[in-house]
Amino acid sequence: MAASELQHEQALNTFLDERPELRVELDHLNPLLAQAKGETLAQFRDERLHEAFEAEAERLGLFAWELTLQLTAATPQDYEAQRLEVHREVAEMAGMDWLEYCDLYGIKP
Repeated sequence: MAASELQHEQALNTFLDERPELRVELDHLNPLLAQAKGETLAQFRDERLHEAFEAEAERLGLFAWELTLQLTAATPQDYEAQRLEVHREVAEMAGMDWLEYCDLYGIKP
């Protein structure tokens, strides 16, 4: 069960709430830069927010969906359970043995 769109939106809001300096930066983007990319200012802002979110996930050594789960899970145990569930689904879709997958990604089964 990958993170839902609603969970991701909640995670983005939490992420932004925890970074007031990023909110200020996003609220003061140059509209000409958006226009040059053929985007509305809202689209341009949304793209910058997603880039910052993904950069933070990478900095933490996480996939973006893991950061989404981390920011929306009720407890650390809930996060870990959801994270393992998604990793199991990915391993299954990839046709990989679970223990081999865990070894490859440094996951404790």
